[in-house]
Amino acid sequence: MSAGSTVSTTYLELSQEDGAAHKFYEVSVDGQLVTVRYGRIGAAGQTQTTTFASAAKARAAAAKKVGEKVRKGYEPAVPGQRAPRAVTRRQVASAPSTARAVAPVLWRFGTGSSAFGIHVDDDRCWVGNQAGDVFTLDHEGSVLARFSLPDGVKCLVADDFWIYAGCDDGRVYDLSSKLPFAAYDIAADVDIFWLDIHEGVLDVSDREGRLTVIDHEDEHQWSRRSQGDHAWMVRADDRAVYHGHHRGVTAYAPDGSGELWHTPTRGGVLFGWQEDDTVYAGTAHRVVQRLSKATGAVEATYACDGSVYSCATAPGGRFVFAGDSASSVYCFDRDGTRLWKLGTGGGSALSMQYRDERLYLVTTDGSLVCVDASEAAISAAQQGSVPVVRDVKLAAALPTYTPATTATAVATVAQAPAGAVVVECAQHNGRLRVHVVSGGYDESWNVQFPRAIRVPGARYVVDALHPAAGGFYRVRGEIRRLL
Repeated sequence: MSAGSTVSTTYLELSQEDGAAHKFYEVSVDGQLVTVRYGRIGAAGQTQTTTFASAAKARAAAAKKVGEKVRKGYEPAVPGQRAPRAVTRRQVASAPSTARAVAPVLWRFGTGSSAFGIHVDDDRCWVGNQAGDVFTLDHEGSVLARFSLPDGVKCLVADDFWIYAGCDDGRVYDLSSKLPFAAYDIAADVDIFWLDIHEGVLDVSDREGRLTVIDHEDEHQWSRRSQGDHAWMVRADDRAVYHGHHRGVTAYAPDGSGELWHTPTRGGVLFGWQEDDTVYAGTAHRVVQRLSKATGAVEATYACDGSVYSCATAPGGRFVFAGDSASSVYCFDRDGTRLWKLGTGGGSALSMQYRDERLYLVTTDGSLVCVDASEAAISAAQQGSVPVVRDVKLAAALPTYTPATTATAVATVAQAPAGAVVVECAQHNGRLRVHVVSGGYDESWNVQFPRAIRVPGARYVVDALHPAAGGFYRVRGEIRRLL
């Protein structure tokens, strides 16, 4: 508190019966400081503090902010009296498979809770579940580490080197370094269904059928209300953002300037996958449809026997895979001919990824399943010959990482190690920004940096910085505060 000053606080809430909004907005004035806190009711929310030239200007700015919110329907309230609204959990049914043979499962790891999130790269397999756990394994199934996030993991996505987990608490966590942190905090009225990240720009699809786009500074860029609701698909590239909902797939220009095309699909879209020139939509009406990214034209249809919960392809779409609501997994050739249908040996595949003749599934029973998708293994499985499944167990002393939520959670160093990069946090136009101090970088560019650990005037050491197409730097590796 400023010397000789009295803190004045106004707390407002907006809660609509139809579920469209359930959020709070709090403004506190302490002398020349105005602190705004906002977010979902019942959550800590985000906090921003701005310094003004005088106490009078601070009070005027605070009054303006309160007035704007009141005009939007916010009302005075008492913190804690209104209960948090439950987040949406995807309700899915999973019946036993009708396939005559079981897929050639090499290994299976039970996470303990229904799993939606999956990512497989050169070194690791990642799986995230509804309990908020994210595990990493090697390609042979050995468990390497565990991230304990504060709420259920909706999905896992990769953007070049970086791995992100979208969670039910409305935050998106960067899991790329030792200490995970909240890289994005989604607006309080956005109920996340799925997300994608491209060049540091976050695209979020939600229950209401909206598409929300947020930049590297965690600031809203644009949003669109689609023709349908329950938007379970979003994929992005340099050309467009592809948004799948219960009325089909819509492509928007990356800058939000307009709709490029809309294609109705056979049933509501439940999952999406993309290749360089095509996007694949798995639907509730038992098909996967391949759409041209250029025009939205349907190029091929892949027919399943149940609602399609997930899909993936071999590189270039040479093979197309699908997981249905009856615990079966399918393989098609590029043109839509079904090559095989096999049981997963467990639950239905909620997400999947193909890599190096292996198909990785995460399922309703919480398993990460590795299937041998080579031609020889599939042929043998169709004849009833499958390997003995190896059930993977947790290591006794598994490294576990939790997110950094405060500045004090960050490790400190007395001096920057050789080859490391120094960055600095400073106020800029009322906002905390991070820029590069070390030579050899563009000083006009900001650095994407976790808000929870920003301290004005503090310097930090990072392992490396990488330029992004949007004209900013992204951190790779560990973040430490420089004493």
